[in-house]
Amino acid sequence: MNILVLGSGGREHALCWKIAASPLVTRLWCAPGNAGIARDAECVALDIADHPAVIAFCKSNKVDFVVVGPDAAIAAGVVDDLNAAGLKAFGPTKAAGQLESSKNFTKQLCRDNNIPTAEYGHFNDAEAAKAYIREQRAPIVVKADGLAAGKGVVVAMTLDEALAAVDMMFGGGFGDAGAEVVVEEFMMGEEASFFALCDGEHALPLATAQDHKRAFTGDKGPNTGGMGAYSPAPVMTDAMCRRVMDEMIHPTLRAMKAKGMPYKGVLYAGVMMTRDGPRLVEYNARFGDPECQVLMLRMKDDIVPALLACADGQLKNFSLRWHDDVAITVIMATRGYPGDYGKGSVIEGLENAAKIDGVEIFHAGTKANDGRITANGGRVLNVCALGKTTSEARDRAYQAVSKIRWPEGFYRSDIGWRAIERERSSEK
Repeated sequence: MNILVLGSGGREHALCWKIAASPLVTRLWCAPGNAGIARDAECVALDIADHPAVIAFCKSNKVDFVVVGPDAAIAAGVVDDLNAAGLKAFGPTKAAGQLESSKNFTKQLCRDNNIPTAEYGHFNDAEAAKAYIREQRAPIVVKADGLAAGKGVVVAMTLDEALAAVDMMFGGGFGDAGAEVVVEEFMMGEEASFFALCDGEHALPLATAQDHKRAFTGDKGPNTGGMGAYSPAPVMTDAMCRRVMDEMIHPTLRAMKAKGMPYKGVLYAGVMMTRDGPRLVEYNARFGDPECQVLMLRMKDDIVPALLACADGQLKNFSLRWHDDVAITVIMATRGYPGDYGKGSVIEGLENAAKIDGVEIFHAGTKANDGRITANGGRVLNVCALGKTTSEARDRAYQAVSKIRWPEGFYRSDIGWRAIERERSSEK
């Protein structure tokens, strides 16, 4: 079959890499793609925000199935438009995608369906938000209601930080995404990522992961879209995974179906493991980035039938197998990210890095210029590795990182630290 993947990041490279391995695939395109994706799919210069152009490409190239990667494309209703044109797509509709595109939508759904989450207030006025913050006191969490590329959250440890975050968001710091804000109770615990494929009624749990959102080693600096991840997440035991399915995923699917907006696609729950059990931090309506990269490395089975089963409502009796190995990814980003950063710096040494046993390198923000790979974004490379333990996977990943010559890049040196601490404790 002919498949088109929409997107240009590390998540989409990982999806293309996995889809390309399927014997079901005749041709695979990615729009717009990047320099790394070009090794696994034909990159096409389509503006994925131009839905008529995407539909025209699909029809002229006899595309059988479209896999939507980015959150912005889902929020813009590309799945609705593809379906209306008679094309099959993986991903939720615009209405169902509100689980990510509106924090307030999800908080209301949680409240109405007894899904465990943080207490909150929703505001479209800065002074009202500030009054609520003064009443609740710090630490507290301030979130832009809309999509902000994974950066629209401020975990404020002081009252001044929280008030400044409100001013920044209402002042246009996140554009339209911050026109409304959600202020949440600060939850103590360890956060993990839980993924489930959904077909509107049934859900198939996938593997778990943990990511590192802060920019710098030691969990310091601003929040980013993610500076690294590993899978599985040791904190997510089998018992906790069952609770997440029973207390979050299933009630959400029932509620969305009752609203007339059945959820089809991958549902990604950020889960805080608290003393009182798992509580929902937020939902994402797509594969995480960089979590997708480690999930694809660990998935044993062909992904294409699973994605088709989601779109066709056929997940009820579906299953997937996973490698026992640990997967880890280290993000290499351009200096200045998540703030202002330059483009065009040359990256060398990728071929030698990729030769290390168990290593796979997914490109995020790269471009090919005259045979050279250059940086074309904030998060640029995903240096991934498999290992029998987190320590082994981490050592392989950082060995590969050491072979990459890119003076304008930076990375965290402590990816996987929680899991490694657990491994060392269990050895004693």
